[in-house]
Amino acid sequence: MPDKVFVDTNVLVYFISAEEDKKAKAGEVIFSDREVYISSQVMSEFISVCFSKSLLALEDLIVLVNNFLESLRFSSVEESTIKKSLLIKKEFNYSYWDSLIIAAALENNCSVLYTEDMQNGQIIDDALTIINPFKV
Repeated sequence: MPDKVFVDTNVLVYFISAEEDKKAKAGEVIFSDREVYISSQVMSEFISVCFSKSLLALEDLIVLVNNFLESLRFSSVEESTIKKSLLIKKEFNYSYWDSLIIAAALENNCSVLYTEDMQNGQIIDDALTIINPFKV
């Protein structure tokens, strides 16, 4: 198993989902024995989705976000992340936001990016493999 992994917003959202299979798989990914990274972008997107879809009461969201921030490695989006994301967008044609997540994963030397939204099995810069943890 990889030492460092990065999780996309959708993995966090599925952790609070009513879809039990995806919820269980998300929990396995998020709370594994590996170093699990999220970025400020991922955390902000998660909070925004929770508000826009009324997924959690504010007090529950505060507790969950604090748990994520205590349990996971947190990475801020920096100037270098933005610059790297534009190169990734140019080369791989992902959206800017997906490219920013890929850039953050690469900057943190993660070997796996768990996401449902990108090309499963794709390898970026000979270093990062995109894996859909929900694919059967």
